Amino acid sequence: MGTVRELKIQPIRNGTVIDHIPNGRALDVLRILGLRALGSDSTVSVAIRVRSDKLGYKDIVKVENMELTARHLDALCLIAPSATISIIRDFKVRDKRVVDLPAAVTGILTCPNPSCISNVGEPIESEFEVARRRPVTLRCVYCERQVVDFLHHLRG
Repeated sequence: MGTVRELKIQPIRNGTVIDHIPNGRALDVLRILGLRALGSDSTVSVAIRVRSDKLGYKDIVKVENMELTARHLDALCLIAPSATISIIRDFKVRDKRVVDLPAAVTGILTCPNPSCISNVGEPIESEFEVARRRPVTLRCVYCERQVVDFLHHLRG
């Protein structure tokens, strides 16, 4: 028999680790982060279907030289409400927290109702309140349309 080698993801000096992403959602997280804006010196590591005592299986995303904005966190909590965010500086975890779904999200989604006032050129931002936390369901405060498919309605 051959030797069994364990492959590991390289540690990052500075950046963000997003852990406890629901199985199969890592690529959705990458879309939310908009990694095209990263410099060429930023390594992105993705682990999909990693064994987890807590979730059964989970995904992990590591992004070097990036800390998440409030917009990233609001969008992330919609698809990965149990994710943990670790801020890494000089190869050490300096801050670790669980994402927190706010009572309302503003300006990160478009309303699926094309006739909604937030979609017809009025100078207002879209706003959604949380109608249900598990699974996450949002309701537009203007037209009351519900949203559960967040990725198709994320603002660019």
